[in-house]
Amino acid sequence: MKEIKAFIKPKRVQVVVESLRDAGFESVTLSKGEGTGAHKDPEASPSLDFHFTDSPIVKLELVCQNEEMDKAVQLICGKAKTQEPGDGIIYVSEIDDAYRIKTGKSIKRFDMK
Repeated sequence: MKEIKAFIKPKRVQVVVESLRDAGFESVTLSKGEGTGAHKDPEASPSLDFHFTDSPIVKLELVCQNEEMDKAVQLICGKAKTQEPGDGIIYVSEIDDAYRIKTGKSIKRFDMK
């Protein structure tokens, strides 16, 4: 299984999440945040909480089966992209397993080791 963490611009969140849902990725976690990166947004405002951040971001997280990862990453890239620099970044990590709290059962479909 794979965990995908995508840091995207807030104005692209709705279209990204709707597209993921339409493609069958129904469980997504969103977190608001602030960040700094290679691109410095000239319209960014100083953070009230941190003295070094320059841009609002949204962290989108989802876990999917190995064979679904490419589809999810390409969908996020396609829908989060803008004409402006600094669209964000995606990290992909390996997940050993995941369990539903209600049943205690694994949601892993295949053991690809």
